[in-house]
Amino acid sequence: MIYEHKVQYYETDAMKIVHHSNYVRWMEETRVAFLEKINVPLEMLEEMGIVCPVLEVNCEYRHMTVFGDTVTIEATLDEFSGVRMLVSYTMTLPDGRECCIAKSKHCFMQNGRILNLRKKYPELYERFLPEIKDKAE
Repeated sequence: MIYEHKVQYYETDAMKIVHHSNYVRWMEETRVAFLEKINVPLEMLEEMGIVCPVLEVNCEYRHMTVFGDTVTIEATLDEFSGVRMLVSYTMTLPDGRECCIAKSKHCFMQNGRILNLRKKYPELYERFLPEIKDKAE
């Protein structure tokens, strides 16, 4: 899925370069949009008592971004088991330069316990399957 983010002034430092922590926020924006796209909106999950905490984040910063840039973020669901998921992100500038390559790993939990969507909510589990990178190719 493709998501676009326009860099805001508050995301920059005194040199008007984006602070590295904001890329992680853009990843979250993209994940929320991805969940909406597959009809598993975050609001619905929260109403069901389901949370999807971050287990791991890895970022490789390749080119700086500055105030006013529009960053295109391509997200792919690399792995999904119903318990965990791994999302990859490629962030690019309009001229095609990659500014960040990243991954985030998540699990699903309900009532403080690990949740298996395949077993407890198979209808939700099924919505993720067409998005898995290896199965989509």
